[in-house]
Amino acid sequence: FKIREHTLHKVPYLLVVGDKEVETNTVAVRTRTGEDLGTMSIEAFTELLEGGIAQLGRFGMEN
Repeated sequence: FKIREHTLHKVPYLLVVGDKEVETNTVAVRTRTGEDLGTMSIEAFTELLEGGIAQLGRFGMEN
């Protein structure tokens, strides 16, 4: 239910953390479009976000 609800709100990434992920210090990642990116380390997810931000550049940040 929570995944569907947040998908409708267009949250860019959904992170699922269950017992297995806690044990391995990872997160299961899904995109807003429903694509399952699989399980990755928190550091790998951080790099994914940084890469997406870098692609956007400074668009909209100029005064």
